[in-house]
Amino acid sequence: MSPVHDWRRWVPDVAAGLLVFFLGLLEAMNRDDVVAPRSGLALVALAMGGAVALSRWTPAAALALVWGIGALQVVNAVDLMVVEIAIAVVTFGCARWGSTLTVWISALSIPAAALIAVVYVGTSGLGGLVDGAGFRDLVQDRYRYGDSWQVAAAVVGMALLGVPWLAGLALRFVARAKSSRVSQVAAEDQAARAVHDREQAQEIARLRHEQTRLARDVHDVVGHSLAVILAQAESAQYLPDADTQALKKTMETIATSARASLQDVRQVLTSTQDPTVARPGGLDELLAGVRAGGHEVVASEVGQVQPLPPELETVAYRVLQEMLTNAIKHGRRDAPVLVERHWPDGAWEDELRLEVRNVAPAPDETQPLSALTATGGQGLDGMRRRLESVGGRLDVRRREEAEGSTFTVTAWVPVRTVPA
Repeated sequence: MSPVHDWRRWVPDVAAGLLVFFLGLLEAMNRDDVVAPRSGLALVALAMGGAVALSRWTPAAALALVWGIGALQVVNAVDLMVVEIAIAVVTFGCARWGSTLTVWISALSIPAAALIAVVYVGTSGLGGLVDGAGFRDLVQDRYRYGDSWQVAAAVVGMALLGVPWLAGLALRFVARAKSSRVSQVAAEDQAARAVHDREQAQEIARLRHEQTRLARDVHDVVGHSLAVILAQAESAQYLPDADTQALKKTMETIATSARASLQDVRQVLTSTQDPTVARPGGLDELLAGVRAGGHEVVASEVGQVQPLPPELETVAYRVLQEMLTNAIKHGRRDAPVLVERHWPDGAWEDELRLEVRNVAPAPDETQPLSALTATGGQGLDGMRRRLESVGGRLDVRRREEAEGSTFTVTAWVPVRTVPA
């Protein structure tokens, strides 16, 4: 609520104004020799009380009221009053609480008021103020020193008004410095909170990134292993009952795949680096695992094999793993999975191209291409994000060929780390 509209804040100032007003009335009633009517003195007392009451919350209005009553006294030859010393309260209020313009006007008003007062007294005298305040001897003695008393009176008058004004200005600067310090502390606190919030947001982003990476790696490992195990288990159903050796070998292969999957999951869950390191054996081991599950894999490799940085080797491993998983899940079991690895020749190529092609099931069993990404963004979207994080790219196409509908997934993996 504004101070002007909160009447409780006005109580001390109104009380001070009433005190000045009653003191002025008392002075007016006790003055015997007055030049002007006593009503004029009462009006001066009322104006001074009002100026004191307004000096805190509306110092500009208080200053204007003081100048107004001064002009009234000069025009109507109203005697000066002792209670007018309360102008010092107004000068203090202007310097302490006034606007910048009010401060400057009040500063200029002090010498101007002192000059006007000296001139007024010199021409009109002090009137009843001489007897009422006991100044008769002082006024009589002034004639001994000629006109030098006017300079002394002006200096004294400026001091009476200037000292409160300087005190108000000093308190104004002290309050401003304190407010600036409070604002500085608040700004520092706000900056500290902003830094904390930013660090917290970065930590949340890091944890979400780690969670996404973990979910992606677990999906790749578990999805591929389960697809291979499922294929091996299904193929075991068609083995002859008497062929116990083949059944044992299939169960051994299933156990090996499960053990390797468990090892991969443990590695993913305990790894503190991103990306995780691919399993020993690399891409050839992936192809061997699919073949062990009963799927025919026709692999070809073009170009000179090149060593990859660990992070790129992991990306290539995980991407090919997911490509083979999709081929096993969505391809025909009686058609081979074609895998091509095309290494760059070093002249104008700088990417390893991985391509996996499989024949889709019959039309009544075919799933739309979007089904490959129906795993919450962990299928093709996961591969695409992996590749884009290292500067690679992914392409998925469905073609109608002589052997039927085919899915071809092609990935390009850089052979060297892209500078940040």
